Amino acid sequence: MNVECVKYVIWAADMNRCARFYLEAFKGSVIKQNAHITEVEICGNTISIHGGGEGNRTWTGISFQVADVVNGAAEIIEAGGELNRPPEPENGEPPHLAMCVDTEGNEIMLTRKR
Repeated sequence: MNVECVKYVIWAADMNRCARFYLEAFKGSVIKQNAHITEVEICGNTISIHGGGEGNRTWTGISFQVADVVNGAAEIIEAGGELNRPPEPENGEPPHLAMCVDTEGNEIMLTRKR
């Protein structure tokens, strides 16, 4: 099998609002858009946002590694998201994890390299 691309699909009650979140929070770029989906590329990876979602809270399994989890969490909030678990220091080290939620209820994670 010759795989051409791997995409992670998430659902959104408001596809445009969700796309704006990923464009703003993660500096993504739109690579495809039509009435049903918006594909956003972030760091060489594709998130396909599919309209028609119910806005229910759902764990996605998506993790974004960032240099600074505290600053990243602040950018999540600025872009309209929220925090399930804010970044906290652990064992005297700077925070390495923040559990977040996008504008459509999709749960995502921020981590830093340890």
